[in-house]
Amino acid sequence: MVKHIVTLLALLLLVSGCASRSTTLYEELGGEAKINEIVENFVYEIEYNETILPYFAESDIERFITKFSEQLCVFSGGPCEYSSDTMEQVHGGMNITEADFNLTVDLFINAMNKANVPHRLQNQLINRMTHTRRQMLYL
Repeated sequence: MVKHIVTLLALLLLVSGCASRSTTLYEELGGEAKINEIVENFVYEIEYNETILPYFAESDIERFITKFSEQLCVFSGGPCEYSSDTMEQVHGGMNITEADFNLTVDLFINAMNKANVPHRLQNQLINRMTHTRRQMLYL
């Protein structure tokens, strides 16, 4: 009887240990492939938006893709490090208005929708990105 109880307890601990492993938002999103898909969709959204595209006129798009992918990886708890300038350095002097910032967020949401990211995960990712808003806006 004691042997069965010990075996049962060991099995329960093993199962609870597996169940308690939490996944990161990065993993829930689908990892690097999904991050890349979102960024690709976002670039497409920007490319066809007459209001936001001028903000990217002087940008190195390949660098933007690389650095924004890094940022999303970090924001989502992935195994990345952001290796670029601060948001203030990148967006300083761009005079981004509140309306244009909000429009860009809408474009980002469109990009996530096109990548079939569930709204629950979209909200989590956007929530983790909100601290960058003040760093980007012309106030």
